[in-house]
Amino acid sequence: MNATTPFRNVLRASTLAALAALIAAGAAGAQATRTASIDAAALLGDLRTLAHDSMEGRRTGTPGNEKARRFLDAAFARAGLKPIGPSFRHSFTIAGRAGGQAVDGINFVGRITGTDTTRAIIVTAHYDHLGRRGDDVFNGADDNASGVAALLALARVFAVEPPQHSIVFVALDAEEGGLRGARAFVAQPPVPVMMMALNVNLDMVSRNEKGELWVAGTHHNPSLRPFIERLAETAGVTLRIGHDVPGTGSNDWTSQSDHAAFHAAGIPFLYFGVEDHPDYHRATDDVERIEPGFFVRCAETILAAVRGLDRALDTLIPRRTP
Repeated sequence: MNATTPFRNVLRASTLAALAALIAAGAAGAQATRTASIDAAALLGDLRTLAHDSMEGRRTGTPGNEKARRFLDAAFARAGLKPIGPSFRHSFTIAGRAGGQAVDGINFVGRITGTDTTRAIIVTAHYDHLGRRGDDVFNGADDNASGVAALLALARVFAVEPPQHSIVFVALDAEEGGLRGARAFVAQPPVPVMMMALNVNLDMVSRNEKGELWVAGTHHNPSLRPFIERLAETAGVTLRIGHDVPGTGSNDWTSQSDHAAFHAAGIPFLYFGVEDHPDYHRATDDVERIEPGFFVRCAETILAAVRGLDRALDTLIPRRTP
């Protein structure tokens, strides 16, 4: 290990100061030009629709999952998103186990075009869940109707408040079966991987008895930590940083949701989510158990994050080279 010289210390301090100033300027600019906010009624309404018993737990390959797909077709269009290709639906195949029948998965992909079309932020949330088990319906209100509802809320904002960089919104299928939708998206991307500057993944963002929302990913992408720390100072929830340190077992969320597929491809990520609660992966994860006020504040915090990331993207994340 090389020793750090005093000159390097000064250089590092000046660089960090310049970075902090740029982040502050980006945040101030986002505040000054803000024209839209989270529609709380629509946010909660979308969650209620996706987590309704009629969706039968949204398990991939089931009629309930197809009902969720029909909802997303209409919701993406209503939000002002534009498809990449002939439709929002991007299909992939999940091979059956032990010679069983293959299942078709479908990711929903929509875009808001930015002033700079050479880079894109990819916002993801999985819409599938565990389906039915006997008479029990696993509605997955928090996991992950909440993330999808938040994704749609963000899309509605950016549709009327065009971003600096393009934003691609992706409702992913088959997360519960091994991140299949995310892996398919990265393997056959509708936009070049080199354009993907950052993945912002939303998975379980509607309830926490401590009022805490966690952000994972800064351990792997340290340049993003000062931005998140600044965001936490004004967030409407307690924004915690962590759950991303290798070697910490289940406390490391790096591979536990769809952002793992982006991370494996070398794409920086930020994962917003809450810690497990008593209804996690249980039939009791119902709409009645979410915390509406906390959920709205989480969506507002994530909106502030994506706004700021968009404006400071070129400073926070260097452009990738082939």
